[in-house]
Amino acid sequence: MPISELDIAWRFAVALVCGGAIGIEREMRNMPTGFRTLALVCLGSCVAVVAAVKGGGSDEFSRVAQGIVTGIGFLGAGVIIQGARVRNVKGLTTAATIWFTAAVGLLAGLGEWRIALIATAMALCVLLFDLVIAWAMPPAEKPGKPPNDDDAAQA
Repeated sequence: MPISELDIAWRFAVALVCGGAIGIEREMRNMPTGFRTLALVCLGSCVAVVAAVKGGGSDEFSRVAQGIVTGIGFLGAGVIIQGARVRNVKGLTTAATIWFTAAVGLLAGLGEWRIALIATAMALCVLLFDLVIAWAMPPAEKPGKPPNDDDAAQA
């Protein structure tokens, strides 16, 4: 069954909303990939899937999906930085969000917009969970640090 132009536009819109929502969260944290990058990654995956679906059957989709997952893996690897120490690795969450938004774009391109929106909402919960923890459990004062009399006078 051919895909209508309205359905294609809807799939593109879902991809933009999902990728953009995750990108906004990354922008709020001043991360290197933000709204534009993640919205375009998601939309690009969606466009490639729509092109494959319009062009043929499951073989075309399978090849496109494999290409997207592999290509996005290289893009994500470019944002991971390892410091001098083994435990000093930066960019893993950013790389994961790039990969995730590409996967959501695949879903949107297939017309599985409900699954794409649910997955995006769940990812946002994961990305925002540390803010909830920080609010619920403020950091304890460091032991051995005497209170500053100037701070008490200012309060």
